[in-house]
Amino acid sequence: AGSWSVSHPRVGPQHTVGGMNRIAIGGVVTAVGLAVAVAGSAIITTNAPTASAQAETNAAFVPSRPGQIEDPGEPRFSTRGWSTDFSISAVPFDEILSGGPGKDGIPAIDDPRFESIEEARSWVSGTAPVIALEIDGDARAYPLAVLTWHEIVNDTVGGEPVIVTFCPLCHTALVFERTLDGTLHDFGVSGNLRLSDMVMYDRQTETWWQQATGAGIVGELTGAKLEFVPSQIVGLDQFAETYPHGQVHSRDTGFSRDYGRNPYVGYDTVDQQPFLFQGVTDGRLAPKERVVALGEQDSEAPLSVPYSELRQVGAINLDFEGEPTVVLWAPGATSALDRASIDESEDVGATGVFSRVVEGQTLTFERGESEDDPITDAQTGSTWDVTGRAVDGPLSGAALEPLNHGDHFWFAWAAFVPNTGIWTMEGVLSLSDEEAA
Repeated sequence: AGSWSVSHPRVGPQHTVGGMNRIAIGGVVTAVGLAVAVAGSAIITTNAPTASAQAETNAAFVPSRPGQIEDPGEPRFSTRGWSTDFSISAVPFDEILSGGPGKDGIPAIDDPRFESIEEARSWVSGTAPVIALEIDGDARAYPLAVLTWHEIVNDTVGGEPVIVTFCPLCHTALVFERTLDGTLHDFGVSGNLRLSDMVMYDRQTETWWQQATGAGIVGELTGAKLEFVPSQIVGLDQFAETYPHGQVHSRDTGFSRDYGRNPYVGYDTVDQQPFLFQGVTDGRLAPKERVVALGEQDSEAPLSVPYSELRQVGAINLDFEGEPTVVLWAPGATSALDRASIDESEDVGATGVFSRVVEGQTLTFERGESEDDPITDAQTGSTWDVTGRAVDGPLSGAALEPLNHGDHFWFAWAAFVPNTGIWTMEGVLSLSDEEAA
């Protein structure tokens, strides 16, 4: 399935021996595959309780938090240095693995500094991918060249405290509110993974949070849910065209990192198995096919749109959860996980998800056969860009309302939302369709 190399400071240089990736951590060479296998084989056999005793035990358990399970088992991760309440968990502990670093081994950014677009161009190319976020007129771009090394930025945008996150292993770039029930939280990287996805923690209660879902999974706030904030991955030029006065996160972070170099060279090889993923990959798509993800775990009919399908048409018109919706794709954003230099990596394109309703009118969007053809609406003939702005025609200057979505590797979306459908030009493929086939 190909190979990839990692030279992230959290794990050190990679060594390949006999086809197995071996990673030097703190000067000690550890076989990752072997370590996982050994950890998974530690089984303790005890006398099983009788059926009646087990029923009494189950009946007596009353969860103190939503989703709490009675017995998460013995942790395979270190609890040293944590004040987390490990007596409360919504997930089995054997699903959580160390990703290599310890607590804050990947340092979150707590005091983000910003610069103008022109200043950023000295080190970020026009097609370099950024997380674009706009709240109440405050537009900011967070280069993945920075987030691949830090994974979390605690920020306040348009007066709204937010957490901007990126898990390179799952390609999940998500933004959340960080005020929960009136309490402001700030977040760090735990160093642990679940289903290959980053486990975050908040510094107020040291609850552990699943980055892909925004759900508290271990600790005092287990069962709580962070609110998503709409954002999108676009190229810097695309951000600049829509927000010429926007700000770009600076590489002046207070840390010494080689920003712009990809520490996960070749990781987005589409048919390659993900790192430290213990689940079963859903074979409907290749593990690292990029998909636009719509909905959440509790959605009635969550949906994924593969980039490979989306880029053929440029615009998909849907009615998703009662909302007329359009999913857009345009060239102009490189992969952050392809070549050693992000600027020189493959152009995988930018996406956006928006409401199709503008000033009370529901629009239908289309694009020509070429990927470079403009996206227009059938009702007015106006031309639109991937950030949801009308750039020409009767609606020039209008903006579509952004909707929550993600740009995930398929394996990650399917692991957390297994009942997802897959949009194709022939129709939506459901899990039951695949099973029937």
